[in-house]
Amino acid sequence: MYSVYIIQCDGNSLYTGLTSDIERRLKEYKSTYGSWHTKLHKPIKVLYTEEYKTRLKALKREKQIKGWRREKKLNLIKFGKPILEG
Repeated sequence: MYSVYIIQCDGNSLYTGLTSDIERRLKEYKSTYGSWHTKLHKPIKVLYTEEYKTRLKALKREKQIKGWRREKKLNLIKFGKPILEG
């Protein structure tokens, strides 16, 4: 299984990622083995996750979410789905 996740980082920023082991990935972020964003903005907590059976499906979803504006991501976190943009 692969998880697409959104984490809250310091400075109230959001980071979207993909992993096969979310606990391991968070440990990596906290020990500075992570993305450029998480090196500058330390992760605080996981706000949202989705699970996929294949890496390809997870990658497509991660890319989709990363392309969204912050408000749309917050709606996904809060309601489990984004509010569609008109």
